[in-house]
Amino acid sequence: MAVALAAFIQLLSPGIAAATRSKQRPITIEWVGDIALSSERGLPPGGLAVALAPVRGLLRDSDITIGNLEGTLSVGGSSKCGTRVSGGDCYAFQAPPAYAGQLRSLGFGDLNLANNHSLDYGPGGRAQTIGALNAAGITHDGLPGEIAIRRVAGRRVAILGFAPYPYDANLLDIPAAQALVRRARRMASLVVVIIHAGAEGADQAHTPYGEQYYLGEDRGNARGFAHAVINAGASIVLGSGPHVIRGIQRYRNRLIAYSLGDFVGYHTLADGGVLSESAILRVTLGGGGRVVRGRWISIRLDGGLPRPDPANASAQFLRTLSREDFGSDRFAIMASGAISPS
Repeated sequence: MAVALAAFIQLLSPGIAAATRSKQRPITIEWVGDIALSSERGLPPGGLAVALAPVRGLLRDSDITIGNLEGTLSVGGSSKCGTRVSGGDCYAFQAPPAYAGQLRSLGFGDLNLANNHSLDYGPGGRAQTIGALNAAGITHDGLPGEIAIRRVAGRRVAILGFAPYPYDANLLDIPAAQALVRRARRMASLVVVIIHAGAEGADQAHTPYGEQYYLGEDRGNARGFAHAVINAGASIVLGSGPHVIRGIQRYRNRLIAYSLGDFVGYHTLADGGVLSESAILRVTLGGGGRVVRGRWISIRLDGGLPRPDPANASAQFLRTLSREDFGSDRFAIMASGAISPS
């Protein structure tokens, strides 16, 4: 009788596991664009926590808030610009390690380090950055082979960052990226992929086909890469790099946000016009990455600092870009910024 009962339970186990997974609550993710800070060029008055107070409540309204950290949280070391003040043809960003704690207090739980500024102060600067994030309780992603794991509502969420550089998880090696995504998919129920890709500037809001180059660098094929990692099991793809917002695509019922522009660029990143349009993307994902609901929260940079935009200007821009670049392969986006899964 005991043997028969054990066999019956074993037979039911896959169904029980599937039912348990189906009852897991959806997870809400927030994503913002580039965060670039510089002690050399001047830090926000009162520190980051004070400067970003107007958006604090928006950033904390999620299970995981993720941003792209352009630069280092470090002191000392040698800048890649040498003795020059960063600017012109060379930019190097370094902010105090204590800013990691301020980012955590604002709601950030993970920061992507895969970008062209993570080694602005060499390996030592990146090591200090990682140490500061670890001490603050912020996970990081983007190093070669790195998979950040966060446990949310009893579920494991994997976060992977990619950029077109050999010192990061390499965006230019798509087969290796797919292999890393498959590995992450075996470890977690949701796989979030961050990309830092594409040419930069006010004229780069449209998402092109094929490779993009900037200042002689191959900045990757954002569309091709995003599709490839979703084919490999990614639940969602979130992008940065062009310093302007780009459209949102629907691919195999998964969401790809190619760029949210800049989020913090106080004395570091150019602004004005479309360069000041920004957002907080809030997406709630169900099993495997199914979009349950979403919202594009319009932000406008004021002196390089994010402020809520009640006019929803960037949401209007997003709707136009998504329609022009992706046609029917897009989610319905309302004038308010609400994103419909249907």
